[in-house]
Amino acid sequence: MADSPREGKVARPPDFTQLIDLASEFVGGKILFATDDFFAPAENLLKRDNPSFKEHEYTEFGKWMDGWQTRRKRIPGHDWCVVQLGIQGVIRGFDVDTSYFTGDHAPRVSIQAANFEEDRQPEIPQREVRTGAAATPEEFEAISELKSDDWSCLVAMTELTPGNPASSHNYFPVTSQQTWSHIRLNIFPGVGTAKSMADGWETARRLDRPPILENDENGILLVPGCEWAVFRLAHPGVITQIEIDTKYFKGNSPESCKVDGCILTTQEEEDMVRQKWDLPGHKWKPLLPVTKLKPDEMHVLDSLTPELQDVITHAKFTITPDGGVSRLRLKGFPSSICLLRPREKPMMRFSVKAGFRANL
Repeated sequence: MADSPREGKVARPPDFTQLIDLASEFVGGKILFATDDFFAPAENLLKRDNPSFKEHEYTEFGKWMDGWQTRRKRIPGHDWCVVQLGIQGVIRGFDVDTSYFTGDHAPRVSIQAANFEEDRQPEIPQREVRTGAAATPEEFEAISELKSDDWSCLVAMTELTPGNPASSHNYFPVTSQQTWSHIRLNIFPGVGTAKSMADGWETARRLDRPPILENDENGILLVPGCEWAVFRLAHPGVITQIEIDTKYFKGNSPESCKVDGCILTTQEEEDMVRQKWDLPGHKWKPLLPVTKLKPDEMHVLDSLTPELQDVITHAKFTITPDGGVSRLRLKGFPSSICLLRPREKPMMRFSVKAGFRANL
């Protein structure tokens, strides 16, 4: 293990930010492996320039982003990449930069390191810079020779801040005096269960319900009102599965719910906000019909879209008559229809700052 793990973030740029970035492409740093490069390749992490945002530039996979961005994790594990430093050296700290990236930043990160003598490094096939792809079985097999799972931990799993101007740089000082040649950056998804009723959405009790409640022929409660919320998806796509979790809501979960979807351009969304989402009925397409909910339970439901193959950009979640839901997840496949709607957030940048031994 390293001499010591990180000692915590600091409030302002530490001294190590003035040192040379050993991972930069400018000094020969390169990506040896990345689990996924669907939206933007990991090579962007090592650019010498600050992150930039080009409002109207797209790739066939979506909005062009000046950073590393993987697809949403829907399989076990987490995403990670291996960096070969351009210069071996003593690492004084890390700067994980999430500039402009406020909605889709990696919630957590950890960093490991190893040192290989130049003549003892395992042969890793040269990686091609690509977008829209994941690592192949052959690439996983090749990188396994480095046994990076067992590398020293320099930064334990730690939450990252969103990329607001005042907080986009996540600094991690390192006190280890060892020399390092390779870095493994791990990013972890933010999928988790609710911690309590406060960690969810709960509406007030509706006062317009009839004094005596009745069901219709399908067992659905007959009430005049409902509560709803509209979401813009992180990426346009086809929804195939819907998860609705009423965990902790035991006596105050909704009686039923439904989910609808539609596709809107940026201008249409702005118009709808001004109109308080008084959207014409024909715009909404059903993703989930009216469905009874149980208290304190995870509901995993198939969407109607596998047959319809409808791409959506927005979803409307309606609960009847009121109550609380801890989590709503809409799972599916992204689509290049995102060209209709620009995104606003580039991905994060990563740098390694180091001091040098006298004999380096």
